[in-house]
Amino acid sequence: MNYRSVFCQLGVLMWVLSVSILAVAGWSAVQVLTGNDAELLPLRAFLLSSVLGVGLGTALWLLSHRKAGEIGRREAMLLVALSWLVGAGLSALPYRLWAAMETDVQKYDLAFESSVNCYFEAMSGLTTTGSTVLSDIASLPGSLLLWRSLTHWLGGLGIVVLFVAVLPLLGVGGKRLFRVEAPGPAAGGVRPRIQETARALWLIYLGLTVAEILSLRVLGLDWFDSVCHTFATLATGGFSTRNASVGEINSAAVDTVIIVFMMLAGVNFGLYYMALRGRWAAIKEDRELRAYLGIMVVASVVITACLTGFPVLTTTGQHAAEGLGETIRHSVFQVVAVQTTTGFCTADFNLWPFLPKAILVIVMFVGASGGSTGGGIKVVRCLIAFKVLLAEIEHVFRPKVVRTIRLGRSKVDAEMRQSSVAYVLIIVVLFLIGAVLLMLLEGGSEIDFVTAATASAATLNNIGPGLARVGAIENFGWFSDASKLVMSLLMALGRLEVFAIAVLFMPSFWRSE
Repeated sequence: MNYRSVFCQLGVLMWVLSVSILAVAGWSAVQVLTGNDAELLPLRAFLLSSVLGVGLGTALWLLSHRKAGEIGRREAMLLVALSWLVGAGLSALPYRLWAAMETDVQKYDLAFESSVNCYFEAMSGLTTTGSTVLSDIASLPGSLLLWRSLTHWLGGLGIVVLFVAVLPLLGVGGKRLFRVEAPGPAAGGVRPRIQETARALWLIYLGLTVAEILSLRVLGLDWFDSVCHTFATLATGGFSTRNASVGEINSAAVDTVIIVFMMLAGVNFGLYYMALRGRWAAIKEDRELRAYLGIMVVASVVITACLTGFPVLTTTGQHAAEGLGETIRHSVFQVVAVQTTTGFCTADFNLWPFLPKAILVIVMFVGASGGSTGGGIKVVRCLIAFKVLLAEIEHVFRPKVVRTIRLGRSKVDAEMRQSSVAYVLIIVVLFLIGAVLLMLLEGGSEIDFVTAATASAATLNNIGPGLARVGAIENFGWFSDASKLVMSLLMALGRLEVFAIAVLFMPSFWRSE
């Protein structure tokens, strides 16, 4: 293991995060200059965090850059894992330093007085999970809300993919980093050179970001809310500036725009590159895209049917009009928000009947498309696993038939079949382990099974809200520190699709070859 190369690149990555922190400090400074005294302490926290981040990055780089070699497969996996684990620590600094400076405990939600809470919130941001420890989000200074949303945006396509896109010094190692970081079982449809691929993905991501910001601004949101909600939407994160999430805005037009961009964020970004090159036929034939949209439509129709005539309780605590239009609006929004793993809420689905809640839990696990910013198992893996299951059932009564598994015109090779089925099983096992650990850590009687199970599913699949005590209008602040650390690990496992984190627990990973 070439640790020097890992620490050298980790140091540079700390610089990238520190520059992001400094950018928010710049926004905070403007607010202070315009008379917003509430931004004075956050400004100090951001400046100090940036200095500490630069210092840490510089120390790592100076100690390791002279003998740093090429990044191999193991080094790439270690660097990606450390990028998220250490990056979340650096991202948590502004929260913790601000809370340490702030003395007005009655004016603000000071959940950030706990270092574990700060780490949980930062990990939730970078992994685009959207679970929060805050009970009064709107009380926070604007710069902290902007930083929460910016951590989403940076984590959307991955801070490591950004790293590869803007820094040419990685060379061959950049390809290994990208393959470990990029979500989904395969990245297709983009340029063969890895740096050009990463840059193309980020340009597409940036274009969608600008488009949504302008759309929300035209609909009446101010620039701040437009930017924060766009960052959370395109990253499929879910952090809002409002206590009651998007439901507090209470605008059908805003809901519609966010639905559209959540759906776009959950599509394989390789298809956008194909669209730019005019390869529309290949997009139309994409089986994953068809399944992704089909699941949303079917789930929305079934939930709408179940809720027809049922009083939909919005996140503002008011019953929405019981007309079909309102029911469709809330049903579609929640299906798209949950399947894309964004986690925004316009309705308290905790109070819905059993079947709609069960459908939401199912789409939690299915998730978005491979190669998107969304989490979950991914639609393509579910398709492959389902086809493998059907083939095995057929093999029982027709043992001589050898069925080739295809996705569209493409054959699914044995390695992809095995890895897809294995991944589904691993997610199920981790989900069960997470639920049991939460039950044990919270003392059993302090937490019900639905809360534990959906908290595990919501963090592992990077959803945000779950059901019961972690439902749409609830938060995760009441969990013990040990439980929050478990859920932080689940977030990282889900965002890096298990293996980049799991290998760290294998002794053979650390042995010299």
